[in-house]
Formats: sequence, C-alpha cells, structure tokens
Amino acid sequence: MTVNVDTTAQDFSWLSLPAAQQPEWPDSEALRKVLAELASYPPLVFAGECDQLRARLGAVARGEAFLLQGGDCAEAFDAVSADHIRNKLKTLLQMAVVLTYAASVPVVKVGRIAGQYSKPRSKSTETRDGVTLPVYRGDSVNGFDFTPESRIPDPERLKRMYHASSSTLNLVRAFTTGGYADLRQVHAWNQDFVRNSPSGQRYERLAKEIDNALAFMNACGVDPEEFKTVEFYSSHEALVLDYETALTRTDSRTGDLYDVSGHMVWIGERTRQLDHAHIEFASKIRNPLGVKLGPTTSVDDALELIDRLDPDREPGRLSFITRMGAGKVRDLLPNLVEKVTASGAQVAWICDPMHGNTFEASSGHKTRNFDDVLDEVKGFFEVHRALGTHPGGIHVELTGDDVTECVGGGDEVFVDDLHQRYETACDPRLNRSQSLDLAFLVAEMLR
Repeated sequence: MTVNVDTTAQDFSWLSLPAAQQPEWPDSEALRKVLAELASYPPLVFAGECDQLRARLGAVARGEAFLLQGGDCAEAFDAVSADHIRNKLKTLLQMAVVLTYAASVPVVKVGRIAGQYSKPRSKSTETRDGVTLPVYRGDSVNGFDFTPESRIPDPERLKRMYHASSSTLNLVRAFTTGGYADLRQVHAWNQDFVRNSPSGQRYERLAKEIDNALAFMNACGVDPEEFKTVEFYSSHEALVLDYETALTRTDSRTGDLYDVSGHMVWIGERTRQLDHAHIEFASKIRNPLGVKLGPTTSVDDALELIDRLDPDREPGRLSFITRMGAGKVRDLLPNLVEKVTASGAQVAWICDPMHGNTFEASSGHKTRNFDDVLDEVKGFFEVHRALGTHPGGIHVELTGDDVTECVGGGDEVFVDDLHQRYETACDPRLNRSQSLDLAFLVAEMLR
C-alpha cells in the first residue's frame, strides 16, 4: 500500500514506497481535499524549537541529562480540555521535579501529547459476536464505537487532529510560560487525590525541601528566571503518513525539511521496515527522531537504522526507545548497546517499560503490573551500568487522572479494581500515584 498524498514539495521520496499500518480511506478525492487543506495550515511547531530539542537530546546522548517522555497511549478528541491537559502536564512536572532534585540531573521534558491520536494495530479488523468491522486506529482515523458508521476511516478526522493538537499546544505553552510551571508552585501540583497516596506524601516532603532551598536563595538575592518557566516539547508516533507529509515543510532558514506536527517524532516497532516509507520519511526530516526497538531487533537492524537516520552521527538526532519486556531486557539489551557504542554512534538510549509488559487480567482487561514496569527499568539501568554507558531516559504511558488500569504501585491497584476507572481506549496507563512512584525509584537509580 502506498501513501496517497498529492504534493509538489522537494524530495518526498517516501511517497513511492510501501507503508505499513495505513488507513484504508474509502474516498480518495475526499482525502486529497483534506490533505490540500492541511498543507495550507500554519505549522504546529517551529523548526527552531525542533533544533533546540535536538540540542537538549544531544546532552542526553552524551550522558549529561535525562529524558522524561510520557503521556497518553492514544489521545482522544473528547479529552481536549483544560483539566485533562493540565493533569497530564502536572504529572510530568512532578516527575521532573523528583528526578531533577532527588537525582541532581537536568531533565528534558517531552510529552506524548498534541498528536498522539493514531495507533498501530496487530489486526486490520475486529470481530464481536460474529460481526467483523475495521479495527479502531485512533481518533485520527475512525471512531471507538463498534458500529459500521463509526469504524469507517474518515479523512475529515485528520483536520480534527490538527485542531485538537493546536488547542493542546496552545494550552501547554500557556501553562509552561504563564506561571503554572513556576517552581514555587510545587505544592499546588499536589492538591488532589494523589496527596493522600504514599508517593504523594513523599513528594510533599520533597516539595518542602525545595521551598526551603528557594527561600534561602531568595534571601541571598537569587531568583533565576529559569525557575519561572519550563521547556516542554511535544512528540508522537509518526504513523499516518498522509497527515505527517501534509505537515512537512521546507525551513526558510536552511532549506531542510521539518515535520511541523510535533517537535520529536518516533517510528514504531511495526513500521520500522528499512525498505518502507516510514524510515525513508524519517531520514528526510530534521526533527529529532526516535525508533522503538523490541525483542526481535538484531544488531544489524540497529546499525542500519543508524546509517539511514543518523549518517552524520549527530548526538541528539536519534534515540533508540527499547521495549524488551522485564523478562528479556537483561538478556537482549547488552549486545545491542555494546555493538552500537562500538560503532561510534551516539544515540540516546531510552527505556519504554510499558509495551513489553502487557497481559490480559482474569477480568478480561488489558493491563500491566507496576512491578514488571519497574523491573524493566531496573534491568535497563543494570545493563548500562555494567557497560559504562548512559541510561538516557524513560518513555512511559501515563495519565494525570485517578484511573485503575495498571495493577500494583504504592497506593496499590488490584485486579478486582480494574473495572472501577478503566478509561483508556487502547493500552493501560500508569495513574499519577504510580507515575510518582516510578519517578522516585528512577531517581534512586540515577543517584
């Protein structure tokens, strides 16, 4: 299947290649009109911001900083509200404060946000009670409701994704620069359900320490501007290439191509075929890139991905996001890290401890055990410590809401609790209490 985009832009070489996981749009003329309209829209992010993130990720690749990347499994159009966005941002800010203060390491903050509306799927159809319909591929493509009308891919949804992403980014920028992210707000981020959890109480103690440190600095006449705002970047999986191509623009400063749908984009485990369109697309844009690497990844795969996506060996250009599973990470990761390091490449190594640890509970819910998530992170750190390389970050599916989707954690969620607030459309996410638990545990490992 090839990508169906009509464009006259330079060197869009990926358009002639097969692309996995693409929607089967029923009306090519309707798609063409939507893509032409999208191509006329303003950029969601700017090339200079992408360059800045690439520089920050360069510090991660060199071992000088740590990446915190997190957010929804799949964003939903009906969740583009101030409360939902603020809660996600609040969770990431709290995690970043824990990592920065408790581990004394600069933290690069990147959300799975403002574009994560598409999901790869293992099957193209879904069958319930003898009825077979197209699988739900995320709000950017079709609807979650199991009806023929809802499941028809609709290109108008690509425009809705753009507008939802724009609204989200506007609010995130307002929160991160308008006072909400001021470090003196550390207590205000803890005024809800999480405050009474063990991790929330631990966070409150840390917040008091930060308050004391800020009061001391203020008494000395020191009040840095850096404490008042936060650098925060957006990222998503570059999955639906019709959309990504329509938002790929030539930078007027350099003549380079940038995907202006997000600061950082990644290529998933199901779409990283070396001779397919997704890798070719990624090779042509200047955004910082991620590639998900699962347990089937060979050393040759990793080295060829580097040659294709980071031929100049530029720190910050390429992140490898490993998703091995808790039971495999200690066996499979060392050879990859060792051989990539020996090649001279400086990639940022990021741990995704979510996707390799999913199982179906007895209740029928798709879930993850917090202990497995934590064990994969521990294994990731152990491998890098043994090899003398830098464990560069974590990539986590999380929400700021009090959901019951993953079992375990300090404020424990049991299998029998899953039905209470199971709200995800695709994969189970850590709730805020579990996310803070993880941040404290990672901070201890970083120390």
